[in-house]
Amino acid sequence: MAWNEPGGSGGKDPWGGRKNEQGPPDMDEVMRKLQNKFNGLFGGKGGGNNGAGDGGSSSPIGGGGMGTGSIAGILVVAVIVWALSGIYIVDEGTRGVVTTFGKYTDTTMPGPHWHARFIQDVERVNVSGVRSIELGQRLEESLMLTQDENIVDVQFAVQYQVSNARHYLHNVRSPDETIRQVMESAVREVVGKSEMDFIITAGRSEIVLRAQDLMQQTLDSYETGLVISQLTMQNAQAPRQVQGAFADAVKAREDEIRLRNEAEAYANDLLPRARGGAARQIEEASAYREQVIAEAEGETARFLSVLGEYRNAPEVMRTRLYIDAMQSVLRESSKIIVDTEGSNNMLYLPLDKLMQRDTSSRNSPAPASSGARESNRQAPTPIRDDRRAIREIR
Repeated sequence: MAWNEPGGSGGKDPWGGRKNEQGPPDMDEVMRKLQNKFNGLFGGKGGGNNGAGDGGSSSPIGGGGMGTGSIAGILVVAVIVWALSGIYIVDEGTRGVVTTFGKYTDTTMPGPHWHARFIQDVERVNVSGVRSIELGQRLEESLMLTQDENIVDVQFAVQYQVSNARHYLHNVRSPDETIRQVMESAVREVVGKSEMDFIITAGRSEIVLRAQDLMQQTLDSYETGLVISQLTMQNAQAPRQVQGAFADAVKAREDEIRLRNEAEAYANDLLPRARGGAARQIEEASAYREQVIAEAEGETARFLSVLGEYRNAPEVMRTRLYIDAMQSVLRESSKIIVDTEGSNNMLYLPLDKLMQRDTSSRNSPAPASSGARESNRQAPTPIRDDRRAIREIR
């Protein structure tokens, strides 16, 4: 029931007084009651209820004091809470950077540590995680000018880690954005010093190595506390508008390389065989030369030996040479020569035996050279009546 309704408040105002009897309650009394309750919570002695109906005298505000033991207890509890609030734990793979009033103090390793709360601050940095940034997702980043004044569309991706937590937090305002700008600057510098064909075809690995070294040098000079784990070139091609022409050029280049490899393979197969044939012919020529020289030397030795015998007995050697010559000539002939002097009209010839002997002589191996025969011969056989023998042959 509302206070302003008839009979709702029992004739009292909201402060416990009668309407139209007195004004608002005494503020001193209200403050004294609150002080007594506060003292009672901390073990202090209350000032008692000295209202108007108790007949006691009222004390001024703040007349009741807080005990010394209560204040000391509050201070001890506050110190304990403050000390406990300064304990912190650094996880594995993380470093804690401690600052005192905003100034760097220490870098803590994994494990439990303590710092002065409200005086020191700790910021944890993950140094084991691998972070990555890609370059070339936007058109203005991917198009770069080469040394031969061509435009190439490239895309790179870098993976990096935090090597120094203090430098990472305090030396650079935005390390991740800084490494993006450093990567774009390094890649543009390396690409600008290279030709387009080299970038698209055989120079990818070299471009990556040069750009990575340049990036790391720049990051170290800024003391960013970052180290590059890996830099990769994801794509390198001509702009979309001229990709067809460049595809034809790349195909022609590949055909050139293939044909060159086939020619080199053919040359590698042909040249050794030609060299082998040349070496074989040289060896055969050398062997033929040695053979001719040996035969000539043998013939010379034979003639010299015959010359010595000829000087001792010229007529005998002349006859002997004539007989040997005729024997060598007639041996290969199939004709039969018969001496009719002193023979009868009837002449019996064993033609079968003669033909058989002739055939066997033909099938027999060729006689040794004259030089060899002469060397094997001990001495000229004695000739009985040389003139008679010559007459018989004639």
